[in-house]
Amino acid sequence: MRKLTERKIVIASHNQGKVRELRALMDPLGYEVATAADLDLDEPEETGATFEANAELKALAAAKVANMPALADDSGLSVDALNGDPGIYSARWAGPDKDFRLAMKKVTDRLSGLPPKKRSARFVSVICLAWPDGHTEFFRGEVEGVLTESPVGDGGFGYDPIFVPEGHARTFGEMGAEEKQALSHRTRAFAKFADQCLVEAGP
Repeated sequence: MRKLTERKIVIASHNQGKVRELRALMDPLGYEVATAADLDLDEPEETGATFEANAELKALAAAKVANMPALADDSGLSVDALNGDPGIYSARWAGPDKDFRLAMKKVTDRLSGLPPKKRSARFVSVICLAWPDGHTEFFRGEVEGVLTESPVGDGGFGYDPIFVPEGHARTFGEMGAEEKQALSHRTRAFAKFADQCLVEAGP
């Protein structure tokens, strides 16, 4: 496992929700964080067949253009009753306008009439750390839960308002940022990244 000895990193995402969450995790660790938007990086087309493949293509594209290590997340909602869909296509279900109300309706319509035990799902996050020389490392986090019949709450982003994490009674959309962050798939993936790749800053 290669260690991240550089103190500056780019978050290879144009999704402001992801950027906020990843920046909140990185900032306390003493790293200088730039974003794809800060550096005016293009957003590559996600042509991979897995979360890992899509995270890697985004991280590598940013690392090579920015000439610094890059961190990319590919994540999505995997619904058991839908054979894992929308999965890697979670963002695409929202259409070109990124309308996640539409995406959530597609999911809930397909689950209409199913009892809670048949509405199981999980959020998946795969973080890829890439260097300009092409080296990559991967970290995966998941959180299990069930889906509501309609959106509840205005917080978070994406599918958060229909996802109730296991052991809780409220959706991610009803939770504050810190509460959701403590439970999220992205935080779990990031914790593995931090444990295995990060080094403490010197005095």
